[in-house]
Amino acid sequence: MKLTFYKYQGTGNDFVMIDNRDLIISKNDTKLINHLCDRKFGIGADGLILLENPEDEKDDFKMVYFNADGNESSMCGNGGRCLVAFARFLGIIEDTARFTAIDGVHEATVKNGIVSLKMQDVSEVSNNEDFLFLDTGSPHHVIFSENIGLRDIKKDGAKVRYSERYANGGTNVNFVEPISSDSFSVRTYERGVEDETLSCGTGVTAVAIAAYESGKTTSEKVSLITPGGDLSVRFKKSENGYSDIWLSGPAEQVFKGEIIC
Repeated sequence: MKLTFYKYQGTGNDFVMIDNRDLIISKNDTKLINHLCDRKFGIGADGLILLENPEDEKDDFKMVYFNADGNESSMCGNGGRCLVAFARFLGIIEDTARFTAIDGVHEATVKNGIVSLKMQDVSEVSNNEDFLFLDTGSPHHVIFSENIGLRDIKKDGAKVRYSERYANGGTNVNFVEPISSDSFSVRTYERGVEDETLSCGTGVTAVAIAAYESGKTTSEKVSLITPGGDLSVRFKKSENGYSDIWLSGPAEQVFKGEIIC
């Protein structure tokens, strides 16, 4: 089979995009998806995303996301932003979008190359002595630390990801260093990739909320600096938690190609 694909990246978080409205790819073909994401023998990506026809008539499209290991996964924020850019390229949307992902309905806007994605509300944050934990569509363990540039993220992240605390499903792990009162440097270990990625959308969303929850910022708009580029997260805090959460940053098409599979 000759498969047409597109490669997108959002602050270095890269994805294989496939227009699957004609269901050319089976969502159960874990081996194929893993092969396509393989950086040595396939296309190479942190994950693969299928754009499919919506099941809800109010939606513009449906998002199906797979980690690089080939397994369907929880929500990916940068992947969602890249998919919005892909849908715009395909002519499905113009400057606004609504779609359903594994964690529910999302809205998005596109303006001057910046894609802003509305994330799910967060009603619960576990604030522990050494870390915070919350789910922003994917589970995130957040550690505030100094000199994160010197850390072995793959080693330190895997230690947390495979710990007994997260024996049931694992977690993503974020190492965070404050830069200013509303700006933070972030490095993320992603489960499914099982390594550091240059950026993680649900991760920086978790970091922004964790920073506010722990009193490290009083701003409801936070800048996040990742190895792959800069993102911003804005939100509203109320007695019920965090709502109106928007993740913003660039999303770009890298290339189009064909692969025999």
